[in-house]
Amino acid sequence: MKKKVLLMGKSGSGKTSMRSIIFANYIARDTRRLGATIDVEHSHVRFLGNLVLNLWDCGGQESYFDQYFQSQKENIFRNVEVLIYVFDVESREFDKDMHYYQSCLEAILNYSPEAKIFCLIHKMDLIVEDQRDSIFKTRQEDLKKLSLPLECKAFRTSIWDETLYRAWSSIVYQLIPNVKALESSLHQFATILDADEVLLFERATFLVISHCQLRQHSDSHRFEKVSNIIKQFKLSCAKLGAKFQSMEVRNSKFAAFIDTFTSNTYIMVVSSADPETPSESTLINIRNARKYFEELENPLNNSISSYHSMNYN
Repeated sequence: MKKKVLLMGKSGSGKTSMRSIIFANYIARDTRRLGATIDVEHSHVRFLGNLVLNLWDCGGQESYFDQYFQSQKENIFRNVEVLIYVFDVESREFDKDMHYYQSCLEAILNYSPEAKIFCLIHKMDLIVEDQRDSIFKTRQEDLKKLSLPLECKAFRTSIWDETLYRAWSSIVYQLIPNVKALESSLHQFATILDADEVLLFERATFLVISHCQLRQHSDSHRFEKVSNIIKQFKLSCAKLGAKFQSMEVRNSKFAAFIDTFTSNTYIMVVSSADPETPSESTLINIRNARKYFEELENPLNNSISSYHSMNYN
């Protein structure tokens, strides 16, 4: 199952840098050596078994935009599942950026009217911190009005913090087949374990693709922070020739387990019910759940039996 994703925006807006961090294991400082995208760069990213993201990274020079809206219009904008448009928050040509964005929307309406639209207000780290909220809210409102009758969801992003993972996790979530069944099963799994929450991370990117929360937590950005931290740790292990497989963090208030799960995911289980519960009890339950979730990830070969028929400790 292939899903076409368009990544567009003016040259220098940061499209290729964010793509390289999310999908090619770059760290932020290494993106400085990336050159400008020439025409359209195609890449195929496999997610959760049969789901393949057909990512079109479109060069942002004016000459390319002219081609996109003239000779290549149908080729570029037909059969699009998601349009991601990246705005450089400090661009001195914001009106021109908005004009190109509007042209993209018109093409999407003609060729892919069901496509989901996401706008990333990027390089927010360059804005003074106490001005970020107001600037983002203003841009967000402008984009929502301009996008009508289509719906647009906006995120503020930076390659230097967890906001990039928050945005891309939300985007990828919209593309995952069977996601509601996946979330329902995570909820049942969390209930069986009496866990505070359970998260699933895509194995290569460490994007959060699904989660269940049974107890409230004060930090609304914790998922993205964990994604960012664990991926950096995983890359550090790889540089030393070691393979990251699992991690356990425990103190007097909670226990957290991150472990390889299915062939496409890692799982994180957080529990504060009884921090003294032996680790092996949780790890056995994770192992026993793997086969079920392997089947659930692939809707085409889904042979789901009753969840409670599985053996849990």
